[in-house]
Amino acid sequence: MSSLAITRLNRADPGFERALERLLRRDGAEDLSIQQAVLEIIQQVRERGDAALIEFTNRFDRRQVTSADELELPREALAAAVASLEPRQLDALTVAAGRIRAYAEHQKLGSWSYTEPDGTVLGQQVTPLDRVGVYVPGGKAAYPSSVLMNVIPAKVAGVPEIVMVVPAPGGELNPLVLAAAHLAGGDRVFCVGGAQAVAALAYGTERVPRVDKIVGPGNAYVATAKRLVFGQCGIDMIAGPSEILVISDGQTDPDWLAMDLFSQAEHDEDAQSILISPDGDHLDAVLASMEKLLPTLERQAIIRIALAERGGLIQVADLNQAAELANQIAPEHLELSVAQPEQLLQSVRNAGAVFLGRHTAEALGDYCAGPNHVLPTSGTARFFSPLGVYDFQKRTSVIGCSPAGAALLGATASVLGRGEGLTAHARSAEYRIVL
Repeated sequence: MSSLAITRLNRADPGFERALERLLRRDGAEDLSIQQAVLEIIQQVRERGDAALIEFTNRFDRRQVTSADELELPREALAAAVASLEPRQLDALTVAAGRIRAYAEHQKLGSWSYTEPDGTVLGQQVTPLDRVGVYVPGGKAAYPSSVLMNVIPAKVAGVPEIVMVVPAPGGELNPLVLAAAHLAGGDRVFCVGGAQAVAALAYGTERVPRVDKIVGPGNAYVATAKRLVFGQCGIDMIAGPSEILVISDGQTDPDWLAMDLFSQAEHDEDAQSILISPDGDHLDAVLASMEKLLPTLERQAIIRIALAERGGLIQVADLNQAAELANQIAPEHLELSVAQPEQLLQSVRNAGAVFLGRHTAEALGDYCAGPNHVLPTSGTARFFSPLGVYDFQKRTSVIGCSPAGAALLGATASVLGRGEGLTAHARSAEYRIVL
């Protein structure tokens, strides 16, 4: 009998769908107390600007800030952080940044246009956003990788100014985060966090400039604040807990898969790790590996809770059924740990990122493979995509009519405008009909 609590399901069992729904548990009601608290913070920052930002920073981050000038880090601090790193840390950040940048370069959208026979020009102009805000978590752990993943695509897109906000509890900042900001090209860094940082970016204060879009993960207060300021500025997505779903054909080393499942479960107690396989004995072997390896991990207490609450081992009839189930779940990360992953990939429609083959650990995507690790969670991979360069570019339609084109289109617009009862529209088009 296993001492590790984790849900075991079989696709063939009666009641499977209901059991799966309980495991996924995506319909939790938003905490109204958090929403009310965030609304108050946003209102205070809008009305009182820097004064409110200082007050909330001192209260929530245990700081003693007296002036808004103290909230912004000088550029020299970022360069000093780079100089403070061990060579292997700097090398790792540099390699990761280079790979992320190279991948992002392939994503750039370009302007285009075409000319119709009558001389009318139609097209699309692509331009970068003017200013972007990047939220960098600073609570349970520091994430320099998040800095690279959020800042570099914006820079590749051509965003002129990137403003980072990084909470500094007790005044402490992680040098890896600051070094990553320097290497990625962050322009300004403010030591503020929480809903107050989101509000400052969305509405601007005397010191913090207003941005056009806010990206980056955060806790429940940050996620709620991003949801509430959407419309005042853009946001990337509302990120939920980390997820991994592994499909295995039964031939991958159980120790490898156990650690892959742990890699997401160690984020926090709400993270989700699921393994699907047609081989029941293989599921047993992976569970045995999990029992063996869990005591060797520093964050085993967090992992144990995450697996008990949201972990799953699911047996299916075959790999095709596994792919169908993966599409239903629409995971953030999907590992295809099978002999012919490219073939199985053709059946995958809903996933934030797919990792092909036994040797492709999801952790490589978190840090340095190249594709972005900011991915849709909680089933939103059905309609959302990973963060990319395109999220920092605007597309503007361009229309330029020749006299002949104005006459041709004007006749059509006249009929439709009058049909809708909008005669000013119709007459505006009709004035330009010169035969």
